[in-house]
Amino acid sequence: MAQEGEGNGAAPASIIAFKPQLLVPAMKADEAVQFYKAAFGAEELKRMNQPKRKAEQEVPLILCAELKIGSSSLLVCDQTEDDSAAGGAGGVFRVETEDVEGAVAKAVKAGAVLQGEIMEEESGCGCGLLGKVKDPFGVVWYVASTAKKCAPAEA
Repeated sequence: MAQEGEGNGAAPASIIAFKPQLLVPAMKADEAVQFYKAAFGAEELKRMNQPKRKAEQEVPLILCAELKIGSSSLLVCDQTEDDSAAGGAGGVFRVETEDVEGAVAKAVKAGAVLQGEIMEEESGCGCGLLGKVKDPFGVVWYVASTAKKCAPAEA
């Protein structure tokens, strides 16, 4: 079993939650949510829409819809240009922690590659720090502060 301590006396970063995050093509997240409700009895717990939308869009992008399927959570989001640039099309995994910097550093030390910088997140999935890493197998992981309520977005 791997050692968790670094020998410097600091407590290791602990993961509080694991939430698969599905990125669907832009403007398809609502369809996906409706499908998961019909097909799997998903319950929509919350939704955050993009406050700014382009003139040609009839409905706003879904930044994040949190669904409960059975006892598990799934985040469904419209893919944005930022997601495409980060190589996050399809699915990413999201872990939540009280120590984003520590958890990212631990992942990088284990072989992950930091994608961009750790920065403030204000999306439907939560507010706080967010770091993105890509593991040695090409999977993108979002390392986020424990979900906190954001100011409501305006439609």
